[in-house]
Amino acid sequence: MAAVSVSSRGGFSFENCKRNALLEAKLGCSFPLARKTGTTICGVVYKDGVVLGADTRATEGMVVADKNCSKIHYISPNIYCCGAGTAADTEMTTQLISSNLELHLLSTNRLPRVATANRLLKQMLFRYQGYIGAALVLGGVDCSGPHLYSIYPHGSTDKLPFVTMGSGSLAAMAVFEDRYRPNMEEEEAKDLVRDAIAAGIFNDLGSGSNIDLCVITKGKVDYLRPHTEANKKGIRTGDYKYKRATTAVLSKAVSPLQLEMLEESVQTMDTS
Repeated sequence: MAAVSVSSRGGFSFENCKRNALLEAKLGCSFPLARKTGTTICGVVYKDGVVLGADTRATEGMVVADKNCSKIHYISPNIYCCGAGTAADTEMTTQLISSNLELHLLSTNRLPRVATANRLLKQMLFRYQGYIGAALVLGGVDCSGPHLYSIYPHGSTDKLPFVTMGSGSLAAMAVFEDRYRPNMEEEEAKDLVRDAIAAGIFNDLGSGSNIDLCVITKGKVDYLRPHTEANKKGIRTGDYKYKRATTAVLSKAVSPLQLEMLEESVQTMDTS
């Protein structure tokens, strides 16, 4: 019996890309484009822990869908995660990893490490090749000290002393690069994160409303929601109500309507 030789080629396969291009050319199918989302999230490592920050505006296209959305998600008692991108994806991704880490905590009887949560998140996002639109800032304090990670939707990660993500990340990064210094005190770190989120709110249309902070130290978590109200609603100065007869009536016509009155009566059904 003759042996069949199968040659395997390494690398990525782009057959689906060619198929989509053929369908679009032959059948006129239009495929969904990447969704533009808006958020400003950031985090910083200070002397005793980690401070995470986020705005509270959730958008649906050009419409503000929620003015007080919670973007700092619970992962474990010592780890929290900020989410940017598609709100449903960030919510369900962090809930799934939080559930897995809870099982890990029960089986080992110890708090999970931040690196463990980072590995679970990056492996899950890489598995879906960016189709889960979750850009995350993961922070926490474990037995080896404070840690801060940025996790991109395709699964790549960075470990840095300060990180920003979202559509307002460039404005927030400008504040960090100007004022960050190692071994800051807690109040100084909170003011820095607050100002970074405020820079994203005032310079990005997709970010707005309030500023939430989460301060994580060894054995303690302080979730400040809301910490600051960045965009306070002003008082309307103009009055748009006009007096009667302000606009002159040039002509007036009355047309009688021919209507027939129809009376209806509702009877109850005897079900006894």
